Amino acid sequence: MLPSLLQRQFSEGIYYMSHEVLAKLRRELGEVDRTLLVVAAKRQQLASEIGRVKTDLGLPTRDYGQEKEVIQRSHRTAQELGLSAGLAERLMTDLIRASLTIQERDHLVERASGNGRPVLIIGGAGRMGRWFAQFLASQGFEVEVADPAGAVEGYPHVKDWRTSHLDHDIVIVAAALSETAVILREMARRHPRGLVFDVSSLKGPLRESFGLLVESGAKATSVHPMFGPDTELLSGRHVIFVDLGVPEATREARALFAPTMATQVEMDLESHDRLIAYVLGLSHAVNIAFFTALAQSREAVPRLAELSSTTLDAQLEVSRQVASENPHLYFEIQALNDYGSESLGALLDAVERLQSVVQAGDENGFVALMERGRAYLLGKERARA
Repeated sequence: MLPSLLQRQFSEGIYYMSHEVLAKLRRELGEVDRTLLVVAAKRQQLASEIGRVKTDLGLPTRDYGQEKEVIQRSHRTAQELGLSAGLAERLMTDLIRASLTIQERDHLVERASGNGRPVLIIGGAGRMGRWFAQFLASQGFEVEVADPAGAVEGYPHVKDWRTSHLDHDIVIVAAALSETAVILREMARRHPRGLVFDVSSLKGPLRESFGLLVESGAKATSVHPMFGPDTELLSGRHVIFVDLGVPEATREARALFAPTMATQVEMDLESHDRLIAYVLGLSHAVNIAFFTALAQSREAVPRLAELSSTTLDAQLEVSRQVASENPHLYFEIQALNDYGSESLGALLDAVERLQSVVQAGDENGFVALMERGRAYLLGKERARA
């Protein structure tokens, strides 16, 4: 009995000692985490100061050469410390993006190009409308929101834009595509004095409304921000401008994004919609088809949800984002684009070709598909570099 008692007491002692050690290590880990955040905050402060110096010197906010040096330096330091180079690069990349976001935001505030000029955002309670409200307010514009859905905290509210005098310097239409067409037509009869533009993903369905607006003498153009409402940093993002025949309006719209690091692209309406059929239509369709196939296979492959792979996880992440978006908007992008059937036809043809070479046991044909895709993607990467 005595040895057994001693053994139990010894085991209990080890148990409590181990828990004390574990608690102590966790406290130390918490202190290290806090130190990391304090250092990250200090880095953000330095980045903000660097951004102000860049502005004073007339230098661009983003310096790709410096970013490359930071990443390479992180690789060397990680090697010295026995850390993963991948972890170091991901950490530094996130910090760089956070620093650029601060510099871009500071630059917008410093430019303060709005100077209190009035802006009306029709559909401002929507997600993209809210983004534009914050974006323009940060530049010093006086933003007013018109939306039957309700007020947006921090901005004067107009329930119905039709009751407004439309004496704003800028009017932005951030409504659904069908609603935008109606709003622009009605606005043509009101002769707004300021810049007017929509932010729709498609332009073709708005041709008639655009024409009426321009004929009325309005200073009208069309804008397509190629990013979502959760976007903070515009570096690497594109904003498309579709000139409707009023160059002055397009210049004014482009000037709103001049303080940012967004890439500005100007094109005609037809080119825009044909491009969007692939950039949005095709990419959406691929992911919708992917998660539709998975949902249909749930009964046939019941354990699929238990498994994971690098490729599957990456595709699932993109598909989750697509699945969480507004299905009505995504339907419009597919169904209302005059060039939509072209991209969907290309997708269908690609799947049929893949199925054909696999069923025929044509390894050379399969390799050719892979190599052709690799060459295209490599060329796209080089073009971006």
